[in-house]
Amino acid sequence: MIFVTVNGQPREVPDGLSVAALVDELGFAGKRVAIELNGQIVPRSQHARTSVAPADQIEIVVAVGGG
Repeated sequence: MIFVTVNGQPREVPDGLSVAALVDELGFAGKRVAIELNGQIVPRSQHARTSVAPADQIEIVVAVGGG
């Protein structure tokens, strides 16, 4: 297990976890999300190939529709 920060909150996650798996674990699967990892946007096409590492700073923004 490693520690990362997700949306300002410390969180323990499995070592080697991908961004896509983190999104699933947090309950955002199937939702339109934007991921920022250590200040850099991670394109959706890279979510499965990008792993989180100890002390990473992750921001997850969920798109909300409305009218």
